[in-house]
Amino acid sequence: MDALTEITPTVWQLAFPVGHVYLVALPDDGYAAIDTGVPGSAPAVLGALARLGGRPDQLRQIVLTHSHIDHMGSAADLVDATGARVLAGALDAPYIRGTAPEPAPVFSPAERSLFEGIMADFAAAGIPPLRPVEVDVALHEGDTLDGWPEPVRVLHVPGHTPGGIALHLPESRLLFPGDIIGATPDGTRAVLGPGNVAREEAIASFRRLAALDEVDTVCVPHGVPLRTGARDVLAAATPEKDWQ
Repeated sequence: MDALTEITPTVWQLAFPVGHVYLVALPDDGYAAIDTGVPGSAPAVLGALARLGGRPDQLRQIVLTHSHIDHMGSAADLVDATGARVLAGALDAPYIRGTAPEPAPVFSPAERSLFEGIMADFAAAGIPPLRPVEVDVALHEGDTLDGWPEPVRVLHVPGHTPGGIALHLPESRLLFPGDIIGATPDGTRAVLGPGNVAREEAIASFRRLAALDEVDTVCVPHGVPLRTGARDVLAAATPEKDWQ
């Protein structure tokens, strides 16, 4: 059984080997999912929902931080099972819908080695093919999300992909950064997400997120959530040096 960790009384992390999923309880007895894991992860996501007391039809929203396979991978299966609406950054929507080819990341040697290892693991695990999915709501900088228990700010954070987004919940002091920010396995260091289409843009997006006020917890999709001294961890980060 995949680990389900309470982040706040309304937010839980479903940890996967690659690409965590976060579940959020909504005031109308529904739930939202932030990202969906690799293809084939839908049963685990629905299983986690059931452990929280939710039925499939209570998954109302799927928010995709960006278009990569470990984030949108199970979105189509979850939509089929739940009828949830999909929300994603406007510039990534064509890649998620499958109407335009996704731009390739620019890898450093360290990033390429990591990527090739992950792809080999996916092949060995028999990960199903990626299925595109309709984006019902295209999100832009400054948008807010409807139906959540508190205000949610949508931030356009390009660089990892052209249309990546982050979600900031100032009242809960939570940040969902997408792959702009990752963390080390022990949760003591924040790092720039690897495999960016535009490294300098990604670094600028990292610095923007690191400078946000009202952030105590960073719900990273890779690594351990930053829950202790997150502001200090972000301030100490050196994204310009990561993956070189």
